[in-house]
Amino acid sequence: MNSATTGTETESTDRPSPCARTSPIRRWGLAAVLAAGFVAFFAFDLGRFVSPAALARNCDALEVWVDAHPVLSRGAYAAAYFLAIAFSLPIGVVLTIGGGLVFGLLEGTAITVLAATAGALAVFLAARSAIGDTLRRRAGPFAKTLERGFRENAVSYLLVLRLVPLFPFWLVNIVPALLGVSARTYVMTTFLGIIPGTFVFVSVGNGLETIIDRGQLPGLEIFLEPSVLMPIVGLAALALVPVVYKRLRNRPPRP
Repeated sequence: MNSATTGTETESTDRPSPCARTSPIRRWGLAAVLAAGFVAFFAFDLGRFVSPAALARNCDALEVWVDAHPVLSRGAYAAAYFLAIAFSLPIGVVLTIGGGLVFGLLEGTAITVLAATAGALAVFLAARSAIGDTLRRRAGPFAKTLERGFRENAVSYLLVLRLVPLFPFWLVNIVPALLGVSARTYVMTTFLGIIPGTFVFVSVGNGLETIIDRGQLPGLEIFLEPSVLMPIVGLAALALVPVVYKRLRNRPPRP
């Protein structure tokens, strides 16, 4: 009985992992496509078509086109936003403001949040399939402890990272994949966490004519405005409540 059990355990241990059996094309294919899109964006200077100046110059034409093609325009915007996030392009702010300009506050927020979540999921899956499993297998004790702590409080930590833009959006898309966060948790926290910030920038776009008269479009500095910063910080603090409660509950009693 013991020898049979030992043989089974040995066979299970020696069996190659799913990651090892996966072909390089499947492991690196999506990551390579996303990296190629990022390089092509700068190589062909495509940013000139999605800039604050271009948006201000073409806002009237955009509104006319959206009115003439309601379905196509919404599909095109969602696709463009998905690609911008999937390729980690630095044009999210301009696209979000443009969405508020042509689609209004509620519809612009809804389309943007859905497209951004889908694009972020593409980055997450690419990072997880390409390097996530390998990195976790080779990680040292500290990295494994960090991974375990992050996974135990993944919802709270990810909500904070999404609510407050302390780190670049593309970085927050990748790190959870390297720390073993599940796709379901990642999608849920991304979807909910980006709603407040998206709503802020869509609101800016909804009043774009006034902003154009001032001569420029705002960037992330808009989050430094007290009227914007305080509610978002409050939501981030609320997201950390479960982490604090868990730490206090698990703290050993004083003698």
